[in-house]
Amino acid sequence: MATSSVKTVSTAIDDLPCGSPEPEDLHGPVRRYPLPEGITEGRLLRDITLIALPSLVELVLTQLTSMADQIMVGRLPGEEGITALAAVGLAAQPKFLLMTMIQALNIGATALIARFRGQQDRLKANRVFKQAMVLNFIISFLFMLLGLGAARPLILFMSGGSGQISGATVDAGVTYLVIQMYGFIPLCAGFTVTAALRGIGETRIPLFYNTAANVINLFLNYVMIYGHLGCPKMGVAGAAIATVIGQTAAFLMAMLTVLGGRRYIHLDFRDRFSFDWPLIRSLAEIGVPSMVEQLFMRAGIIIYTRTVAGLGDLMYATHQVLMSIQAMTFMMGQAFASSATTLMGQSIGKGRFDMAVIYMRRTRNLGMSISAVMAVLIIIFRRQLIGLYNETPEVIALGADILFLLAFSQPFQTDQFITSGGLRGAGDTRYTALVIAVTVLGVRSGLGLLTVRVLDWSLWGAWIALLADQMLRTVLMILRYNSGKWKSIATARFAGADEA
Repeated sequence: MATSSVKTVSTAIDDLPCGSPEPEDLHGPVRRYPLPEGITEGRLLRDITLIALPSLVELVLTQLTSMADQIMVGRLPGEEGITALAAVGLAAQPKFLLMTMIQALNIGATALIARFRGQQDRLKANRVFKQAMVLNFIISFLFMLLGLGAARPLILFMSGGSGQISGATVDAGVTYLVIQMYGFIPLCAGFTVTAALRGIGETRIPLFYNTAANVINLFLNYVMIYGHLGCPKMGVAGAAIATVIGQTAAFLMAMLTVLGGRRYIHLDFRDRFSFDWPLIRSLAEIGVPSMVEQLFMRAGIIIYTRTVAGLGDLMYATHQVLMSIQAMTFMMGQAFASSATTLMGQSIGKGRFDMAVIYMRRTRNLGMSISAVMAVLIIIFRRQLIGLYNETPEVIALGADILFLLAFSQPFQTDQFITSGGLRGAGDTRYTALVIAVTVLGVRSGLGLLTVRVLDWSLWGAWIALLADQMLRTVLMILRYNSGKWKSIATARFAGADEA
């Protein structure tokens, strides 16, 4: 289908002829390829940053808003701040757990849409998008009901069952999670729109609507948490309400973006809808391993979180501050992973395995260079970073010391994100699920239990386990990518979608 009349993002892939993979392309380890004629290093850098930079800004602003939630509740006076920080942390993991199926659906949608974008098949790209949106609404509605009904048992489970977490913290966590569940449907639907747009390389539009939503969230935080402008002081509940309103605003703006036919990816409610089972099967083939990956990850993180929660409110609040700072450092890797997923999928869609490898190498090099600078900044400003959240001397002293471990992990963390993003773009999601099972369940949670509960290394033990998880995961992802097995998997995995 012609695409000259619709808005889309052009990359070097569009300027190259379709290529049929040579036998050496599909078998054996990854090898170096020369740049195709007419393609410059500057063009490659432009393609990577055109996708990564808007995604980075969007992710950073979104995470800054999440950080602002925690900073604002953490600065409530006295013990109220410690309780609020711990409560928000307890509520986070159940919410992420309920989102695992949606995240898996989005990974499948991004990979397939990128594939069809590379083939210039707009019709199939939009069929994938519509199937994903309908499935999203069904799944998110069911999980919203589950979250509302099981909020207290989930928070009690997350508290570790040791009695070290106070009843006030548990109650506040339940309140935060219940309010968040009422906004679960628009949150998930907005994520699917963003995933579809990233599949075609469009990251500037999500930057716009998520930035607007973040501004709304921050303003309402100021009003609702502390009770300004005539609003009653609502504390943790105010932070949750502000987040839900901001996420709903993002969803509405995202929907306005894709309604009509002006963009490559669009929705038209006048079109008849029916379930396209071959496409759904292709989504499942890519997405189900990713869902298993997310379930393993969440299971491991929940065990890990329960282990840390057993150290009490103060230690867990410090841990929550550190996790929030780590989440901000994720943004660099996730942004360049978006480039890797999109450009890998588009390159494979056009049969250009040489470009898939070329893009991956440049993306990894760029991401690693920036992560080294980030590590230095974390070390220099470690005490100031902790102090943003809470001014309790014990929190600042311990948190600033542990940040050395976080700084050391930056290159490993970033390369792991980018490499796994490229593997997902190729449809190689089963291996990533296996790696997550080994590292998060086996290393982070298992080693965390040993260092915290048995060796009594307190919070240091938990973060040593996290560092070991990151390093092993990075090594395993690199070995898989270098082996080249993803090339034959990509050819087989997308065959059904091409025939749908």
